[in-house]
Amino acid sequence: MQNFKEKVLKIVKGIPKGKTMTYKEVARRAQSPMAYRAVGSIMAKNYDPKIPCHRVIKSDGSLGNYNRGGVAKKLALLRKESAIR
Repeated sequence: MQNFKEKVLKIVKGIPKGKTMTYKEVARRAQSPMAYRAVGSIMAKNYDPKIPCHRVIKSDGSLGNYNRGGVAKKLALLRKESAIR
C-alpha cells in the first residue's frame, strides 16, 4: 500500500505536458481531499526532475511557489508547455 507522499508523487508524475492540476485535485485523487496543503509541502521538497511539480497550481488559478527557480520559472515552463498563456 502506498503512503500519501508516494500517491501524490505518482499523481503529479502523471500530469501530461500542457496540463495542470490543482493542489486540491491532487489531494482528492490521493484520497485525502483536505490535504491540499500537505500536497504543497511535498511539492516544495521535491527536487526530482521526473516529477513535474511546476504543473500543480492553486485552485484560484494562481501559480503558487516553485522550488526550482521561483514563480517566474514556473510561469515560463507552463507557457513553454502551452499549459497557460
